[in-house]
Amino acid sequence: MQAIERQAGTIDWITLILLGCIILLAVIKVIYPQRFGEFMSLLTSGKFMMFKGKENHAFHPFNILMLFVNVGGVSLFLFILLHFFFNITENIPAVIVYVRIATAYASFVLLKMGIEKIVANVFGLDEKVDYYLFRKLGYRNFISLFVLLAAILLTYTFTPTGPILYAILSFMIVGNILSLFVIYKQNQSIISINLFYFILYLCALEIAPYIILYKLFISNWG
Repeated sequence: MQAIERQAGTIDWITLILLGCIILLAVIKVIYPQRFGEFMSLLTSGKFMMFKGKENHAFHPFNILMLFVNVGGVSLFLFILLHFFFNITENIPAVIVYVRIATAYASFVLLKMGIEKIVANVFGLDEKVDYYLFRKLGYRNFISLFVLLAAILLTYTFTPTGPILYAILSFMIVGNILSLFVIYKQNQSIISINLFYFILYLCALEIAPYIILYKLFISNWG
């Protein structure tokens, strides 16, 4: 059987980004071996959330370093997705487009978490919200590892297709929704006592930002 050459164009900058993510993961494992091991077993064990979550440090250096990996991998997938459907590199260098996507994604995540911290401080809920942010960031960082793996495969192994990209995007969305469902279910007693504030929070800080983001995306790319 004759091999078919894949015309992927220049991917040097993508290789550097992926290499950077892998090196960063290795550094995290060396600096925080126990925490990293518990984090990687998140699907089979609740030890990471149960014990590390009690420390209430959403912005622990481990989480921040994992967030860099999160931004690197998810932004690369979003770049592949947008490039496939909208050919966004037609007039702008690909690496510049990626930097813009990564900057927008990181800004969105940090701004959203910052607003949640401010709201928590105003209502005197710092401890509870820190615990919530820790769990949410932990789950999303974990999901981002699968997205990073998908980005690697789409870059070097598989040619991106509509069904594959939609499947990965669906995995990201469903994974994030399920993680929120797990967090809310485990804190049912607290939510039931503060049901009005929970609904207000859900609408204002968990749903509205994504609707606004969708509207901005449609206005620019739709």
